[in-house]
Amino acid sequence: MPRSRVAKGGNERMNARGTVVTISVTWVCFFILITGHYAAFDCRSQYKKEVTFLKPVSQITDQHEVKKIVNRVSGVTIAVNISLAGIKLLAGIFARSGAMVSDAVHTISDVFTTIIAYIGVRLSRKEPDSKHPYGHDRFECVASILLSGMLFMTGLGIGWSGVKVIFGGNTKSLEIPGLLALVAAAVSIACKEWMYWYTRAMAKKINSSAFMADAWHHRSDALSSVGSLIGIAGARLGLPVLDPIASVIICFFILKVSVDIFRESIRKMTDRACDKKTEDGIRSLILSHAHVLGLDKLSTRVFGDRIYVDAEISVDGNQTLEDAHKVAEEVHDNIEKQYPNIKHIMIHENPSYPDKDKDK
Repeated sequence: MPRSRVAKGGNERMNARGTVVTISVTWVCFFILITGHYAAFDCRSQYKKEVTFLKPVSQITDQHEVKKIVNRVSGVTIAVNISLAGIKLLAGIFARSGAMVSDAVHTISDVFTTIIAYIGVRLSRKEPDSKHPYGHDRFECVASILLSGMLFMTGLGIGWSGVKVIFGGNTKSLEIPGLLALVAAAVSIACKEWMYWYTRAMAKKINSSAFMADAWHHRSDALSSVGSLIGIAGARLGLPVLDPIASVIICFFILKVSVDIFRESIRKMTDRACDKKTEDGIRSLILSHAHVLGLDKLSTRVFGDRIYVDAEISVDGNQTLEDAHKVAEEVHDNIEKQYPNIKHIMIHENPSYPDKDKDK
């Protein structure tokens, strides 16, 4: 058999193996991300669930422990992002993949979003002072708003780059990237999805909207890496137009999440009442006290990521002021134990005379 025919057959087998690897890696990574994505990404409704006040058992209230978690999460995410950016950059250069080089630059920008989240959380946990007697909780809302803006711009950038390629009509002229770029995209998806779940879990532990926003930023990066993976796989399979199409679709998901983060942060900045479930729980807890005769008024407001409660309770007017105050203190302490994310509670006692009312 002539050597040229043997070489040709060997090349065809290598190309076939490359095609199989490309398809396999693409579908496995896409399946992993979509499974995790739809387990927690019901766009607007899911983000609202993430930032709703959580059950007390899952939260850490000790400020020293909170600071340790904040430092650990920030350090881990920054280190992973820098390492991942280096891997993507080298893979993009050696595998001739412009999409992977762009993804590396995008990952470097994630370091700054984590720094913003870190600063916002640390400032919000500062003790009250003479200029901020009610604390600094809203700094975290400011950080979330900044992160939502960066997320929005990221989505626009991804979408616009896809639109330019689609309407530019130059998809066939793109250089076919090497298999190394495909592997780097798969590694990026796995790392970013892990970072999403890790940051999300820590955000729940310390009830942090800024870190929750940063977690969703990691999820958006995983989605952008899916776009890179599809584009690289498409180019290797002779369908480079898949890359810009995937970018445009992913753009809408990212924009939706960024708008939801922004809206939720604005709600927290405007002193809205907390959710009905929390209010009903506080009401039931107050009325469960043996010496509380009624609940005349209950007002709540969300200040940053914390809750302020004002309540007026009816107590026996025949008892001493000291005894009435003791009832109020017990109600106060019971609420604080059950809801550690409540920062301030004001209980006012109103005298009630049930015996006189019966005589009337």
